[in-house]
This record gives sequence, C-alpha cells and structure tokens, in this order.
Amino acid sequence: MVQASSPSLSGPRAGALRREGPAAAWITAFEGPLRTAFDGPLSGLRFAVKDNIDVAGVPTTAACPGFAYRPDHHATVVQKLLDAGAACLGKTNLDQFACGLNGTRSPYGEVPNAINPAYVSGGSSSGSAYAVATGQVDFALGTDTAGSGRVPAGLNNIVGLKPSKGLISAQGVVPAAQSVDCVSIFAPTVVLAVRVLQVAMGHDMKDPYSRALKLANRPLPFAFRFGVPDRLTFFGDSLAQAAFDESVQRLRDLGGTPVTIDYTPLAQAAALLYESALVAERYAAVRSFFDGREQDVMEPVRGIIGGGCGHSAADYCEAQTQLRALGQVADAMWERIDVLVVPTAPTHYTIAQMLADPVALNRNLGAYTNFVNLLDYAALSVPATMRRDGLPFGITLIGPCASDLQLADLGQRFHHATGLPVGATGQPLPAPEAIPGLAPEPTVQVAVVGAHLSGMPLNSQLTERGARLLRTTQTAPDYRFYALPGTTPPKPGLVRVPAGTGGAVALEIWEMPACHYGSFVALIPQPLGIGTLKLADGGTVQGFLCEALATEGAQDITALGGWRAYMAQRAAAPVQP
Repeated sequence: MVQASSPSLSGPRAGALRREGPAAAWITAFEGPLRTAFDGPLSGLRFAVKDNIDVAGVPTTAACPGFAYRPDHHATVVQKLLDAGAACLGKTNLDQFACGLNGTRSPYGEVPNAINPAYVSGGSSSGSAYAVATGQVDFALGTDTAGSGRVPAGLNNIVGLKPSKGLISAQGVVPAAQSVDCVSIFAPTVVLAVRVLQVAMGHDMKDPYSRALKLANRPLPFAFRFGVPDRLTFFGDSLAQAAFDESVQRLRDLGGTPVTIDYTPLAQAAALLYESALVAERYAAVRSFFDGREQDVMEPVRGIIGGGCGHSAADYCEAQTQLRALGQVADAMWERIDVLVVPTAPTHYTIAQMLADPVALNRNLGAYTNFVNLLDYAALSVPATMRRDGLPFGITLIGPCASDLQLADLGQRFHHATGLPVGATGQPLPAPEAIPGLAPEPTVQVAVVGAHLSGMPLNSQLTERGARLLRTTQTAPDYRFYALPGTTPPKPGLVRVPAGTGGAVALEIWEMPACHYGSFVALIPQPLGIGTLKLADGGTVQGFLCEALATEGAQDITALGGWRAYMAQRAAAPVQP
C-alpha cells in the first residue's frame, strides 16, 4: 500500500479561472498521477473525478470558486478506486453545483463537444465525459441527478453508466438533490464501466441513502421486449429522429420486440423535479452557503436553487405523494417490457445557441432523463450511431432498480453492433467481453441437418429464439440420409445404422438459451425428433433424427454428404415435362 498524500497541482489549470476549448474540461489537473496502490483489479487505469466529488487535499469547487473547500479525506468511491490500483489524474469541470445538462454553466469555461467543438458537451458532468471521449483518461466519475451521467455520454459517443440509487456511495459528494443523487461512470466501453462499478459499489453507512442491493445476475431474454414511448419529440431535429429509428431497428435485429408504452406518467414525474416543491432539495443541498453568498452563484443556477426557498414542508410532502402515485402508474410498464429505450438526448445545440437561451434549451436536453432517479430506475447510455452531420447519437436503456448488469449485457451487444469508433479517438472498439457479475444463461446445443440450416426456410425457428451458430462439422460415418417425400418445406431424415453401412453427413451445431429449447422441440413434426448424434470427432450432441419406418421408399442421398448438396442438385435438375 502506498501512503496517500496531497497531489501536486499543475500550473494554469490549478490557478487560473476561465479557460477556453479543451482546457476547459479540467478544473484541477495533477502534475503526476495520484495513487495509493499499484496492484488491484483496476491497476494501470487512469481516471478523472468530477469536481463535486472529494479528493483529499484538493479543493472541491462544484464549479463555484467561493464555495471551494479542501477535504481531508477522499470520497468513499474515490478511495475504493485508488485502493483497486487506479490512478487519479485530476478533477474535471461541471455545470455549477451539478445544476444543468449542457456544460456551459461554469465560471471555468464552457466545455466543448469532443466530436465538434462548436457544440455543447452536455452536462453537468461535462469535463469527465470530454476527458474520456478524447482518451485523456480510461474512465471518469460523474454524478447524475437528472441525467448528468447520461446526456454527456450520448453527446460525446461514449458509455454512461447511471447505477441504481444507493449502489455507489455518495459520501464525499457535494449533493445536488441528495435523495436522488447517483455517482455515475463514464467509459469507452460497457465492460470497462462495469469493471469500475464492481469496485465502486457497496453499502456505506456514512451515506444516508446507501443501499445493499442484490443485482439481477441473469441476462435479459434473447427475445426481449423493449418499450418505446408513445410520443417522442426531437425539437425539429430530423437527423436525431432518423437515428432513433435506426436504433429501434438494431434492437429488433438483436432479437427485441418493440412495445409502445404510455410516456405520460414518466413525463409528469420528470416535471416534478423542477416544477414542484421537490426543487427545495436543490436549495437544501447548499443552503448554508447559498443563504449568505447567493451572489457567488451564477445564473441561471442561482435562480434554480433560489426557486426552492419558498416551499413549505407541506408542499414538499404533497409533491412526494404525487411522485409516488405516478410511480405506481409508471411501474406497470415492467409487466409488459423488459427494458425501456429512449434517446439519451433529443438533439444537439451549439454553445452559442445554449448561451442565448440557457433555460429552455437545457430543459430540452433532459426530455428523457429527469424521471429515472425519481422513479428509482437504473440506466445505461450507449453510443448508437453517427448522424449524417457527423454528430453522435446515443440511446439510453432503462430498467428497474438493480437491473444494472442486465442493461450492461444488452448495452454491450448493442454498442458493438454499431461498429462505431471509441469516443473521438477514431480507435475501433475492442472485442466484447463477458459482463462481470453476470451469470451466463444456461444453453443447449442442437445439431441440424436440413431445413434448419443457416439460409434454409426453417432457420428462423432458431434465430428468433436467440440461437447462434457455433460450428459446421459432420456426423460419424454411421448414418443413412434420406430425402423425405411429401414434406413442406422439403426435409431430410437421418437414421443411425450399423457400423460400416453408413456415411458421414454435414451438419451445423447451434446454441440456444435453454429456456427456449422446449418451444423449439415442440415445433418438430413426425417422423422427426431429437436424439443423440455421434460426431466425426467422437463427441456427441443433441440433434435431429428420423424414424426408420418413414424412410421406406424415400430417396437415399447419403452419398451426397449433406442437405445443401442435395438441394443444389435438385435445383439444377431439368424440369420434367
């Protein structure tokens, strides 16, 4: 173990206030990496910390210089990451007091978009997202109250993991609205975000909202149902709408079935965050500072926090009851869907546009984010596509509390199906990996020899059940192969015969989730069935066999070696007059 000490702070980024362009991503950069351990599950990885999260000996500003204080101890999550071998490179810019979704509300400067610097980065975790998207760090911590860990990910072509509330300790984090605050993770890939989550999560008695959650550890069904809101707005951005439509089709291609859900209760819950007495929690978070130094807070953050001052306790209780009533209505959707899919952000804005209309345009960016923490859901933002104008578009997968690993599994499948590069680096995505903590789904291998082969008429009975082709091989030379008469579509029959009287037959071995195997077998008509096949390499596998009686009078096609050869011969045969 390396003794912790206060890191040395670098030149202009440690002292100067406002900065421009890429430099605006950092509030404090260290002259050398901060480490407390060199071994561990995150050894060799570099990370950044949003500057509303404590790093011992380094000012925590929350992007408000007058609020700054120098903590004696690391936030719990920072300490865990350091102890796991990760190295901290510094602290990143944010919308002041984590109040915003656009990345321009900071006296330290507007953080640009990593893909196109004329556009906003998204916020409030703007600097953390930029540092990951540009490859300056391997991962970064953000926070997420109303979308701050998701919107910057979607706008910068990276992954944003918003864990279930209480899964990661918020001890040592400047609260925004403490009952719904989450520490979030930015990473180039889903699997790295989950690796960080595995280290960071855990109950912490020092955090009043920390919970000991047992995460669902089985993947979503291969044939999953995904909810799509019945009303979607993109604020006139046709490219964003086209990108979302493309994402829905990609989810279909991955085995999903779209289900339209009523977005009304979700939208109504989202509105409560700022349009009801719930906004009083924003004020409560910094009341001791705000009451005496209100002028140190920049607009429009000052107006938002100040808007929480005039509500009574009764108003707050009424708003909480209204929220819970909406939650009861909204939660009914989980009976019909496995996951909810929304645009991470409905559009892009330039920095100039945002500065000209900071309240309305910021609100637009949160069209699909505010309700998630209020209703106790988990969420994962993943890159979806690059629009025709070169700007990134992301989707967010949302699930019930503790569905974090399930979302990660589907999110990784989706992300890797896009073929997108990593962030703004131009580097290709690394190969997908197993999601840590997620138990593999039980599967069954089945050999097919005829109409279920890839490209054949009944192959969809396999693919619609999430089956995947493992390999092509042959049976042992102990079988006779027949073209069964009168079958539609044409089907063969495979029969085991005494040694020395048969031949080898080409086959494909597919793997499908065990939960779907029964429904697949139920589709098999007589005289076919499932039995144990002996393979050319001496192994065995479950596969199609035929009753011997049904082959009387059938054409013996064993010499052709397989069904594809027979069908090719049949197609080439001249048509009989």
